[in-house]
Amino acid sequence: MVARLTGALIRAFLVILVIATPALMLPGTGHDTTQIVALVALFAGVLTFVEYASIYPGLIEFRDAPPFNRLRLISLFLTLFSLSALVAGQYQSSPLIQFVQAIGGAVAQSIDFPYSPVRLLVLVLPEGQSAAQVTLLRSAAGVAYIISLITLGYFVIVLRMMGWPHPRGGFNVWVNLPTFDPTAGGDVVARLRRDARVNIALGFVLPFLIPAALKLTAHDFAPVSLESAQSMIWMVTAWAFLPASLFMRGIAMGRVAAMIAHKRQLSMPRSATAFA
Repeated sequence: MVARLTGALIRAFLVILVIATPALMLPGTGHDTTQIVALVALFAGVLTFVEYASIYPGLIEFRDAPPFNRLRLISLFLTLFSLSALVAGQYQSSPLIQFVQAIGGAVAQSIDFPYSPVRLLVLVLPEGQSAAQVTLLRSAAGVAYIISLITLGYFVIVLRMMGWPHPRGGFNVWVNLPTFDPTAGGDVVARLRRDARVNIALGFVLPFLIPAALKLTAHDFAPVSLESAQSMIWMVTAWAFLPASLFMRGIAMGRVAAMIAHKRQLSMPRSATAFA
């Protein structure tokens, strides 16, 4: 009980720290922005604490299948930290900021071609933006994109090398997939595989759909600009992090479907022998 509460408290603190990273790193953060960030971080921290302190599942998936959620949290932190360092580089310079700028510029230049996700994101900016602002957004997109790709690659390695979610094949669907109802109808394996394909497909098209949606809604809402550094950081982070999370969820659900199908194959000969 004490260990579970302590772990939930540590996770809640880490979530609060990750969400507050841009506000802590960027100079000149306004009072209103600080209050909003503190409110959102506190809400996310309380939700995380309640989820991990409770024995019964709630909303967070793969709660008992590390390092799925840990990897996503680290990826989110690295993205927010790197983009905050890029923006802070406009006011100060350091070896870390110069390194992030070099990585972001190199990656953005290599994947900034016509109809690429980075090019589509840059095109969301309204006319009249300076070259420095466009370069900043392109570098931020490059950094966020490479972090998401590294996260996916590492998760695939963990899945293959460590036998995720459990090397012995144990997996509690009720705890780790609380939003998935096995009794809703239809074969569980077929439904898991269908959901896995849908998540992977969404993860593939979202980097293209998000810029298009922002461009289409610019006529009804305020267009995307770089005047608010934190808005730009969170926009680029969501653009890269959400597709990677959907990819990971799809891969994980496909893995669970394969485990269930494998268990069925192992139990079928025994059942056949018992009735023979």
